[in-house]
Amino acid sequence: MDTSRKVIDITSVKVACASCSLRQLCLPMGISPEDVQRLDDIIKRKRPISRGGHIFRAGDTLSAIYAIRSGWVKSYAIAEDGSEQVTGFHLPGELIGLDAIASGEHPCSAKALDTTSICDIPFDRLEDLAAEVSGLQRQLLRIMSQELTTDEELLMLLGKRSAEERLAALLLSISSRLSQRGYSAHEFRLPMSRNDIGNYLGLAVETVSRLFTRFQQQGLLSVQNKLVSIQDLDGLKYAASASSNRAAPSASA
Repeated sequence: MDTSRKVIDITSVKVACASCSLRQLCLPMGISPEDVQRLDDIIKRKRPISRGGHIFRAGDTLSAIYAIRSGWVKSYAIAEDGSEQVTGFHLPGELIGLDAIASGEHPCSAKALDTTSICDIPFDRLEDLAAEVSGLQRQLLRIMSQELTTDEELLMLLGKRSAEERLAALLLSISSRLSQRGYSAHEFRLPMSRNDIGNYLGLAVETVSRLFTRFQQQGLLSVQNKLVSIQDLDGLKYAASASSNRAAPSASA
């Protein structure tokens, strides 16, 4: 099953929050049907964004936060030397733009990796509504906490892990996040380029390509263009934590 078809099929459908299949992952979770309707009333749903289109750019004034309804989004920053640094890949049900709340400006840019549908949530109106709906306040805090956890996981991923462990961990993260959204955990399409993956993981694009080939030879994956099929999930998990497995004492020690 090519899970990308599910993404494409729903990009043009305007679904209210109460009927959205991602409501348990997004802001409506944990608030009453009446308050979900109030939230739905402030949300703006625009035409799908084509691949390569920007949702916002670094330096833009914060006017809204954005819920990804379908498609994939890449966030990135521009380094002092003008090079691009990928800071994240974002999936349906995730909010982007939260990192602009502190300064009032977006510190990074967000670009659609494929046809992407977005819910615009005006920040000033969201603030007013959150002050009246305690469940919405809690949900915002929960999502911000998740963002911090994701940042911490990235630091760990790019820390002392080998190149093999980094790529395996990224694939497992994507697999888990897609599974939470009702997609296949074992077969999915990666819309980002090998260069984007290498940029995010701090690896040369040649290393990324070589690792994909190695994982296929080891029977962990099957890769056809951008379609990835995980053949050995336990083996991929082992590859993602190989150094800790080697360092761990045996059970009989």
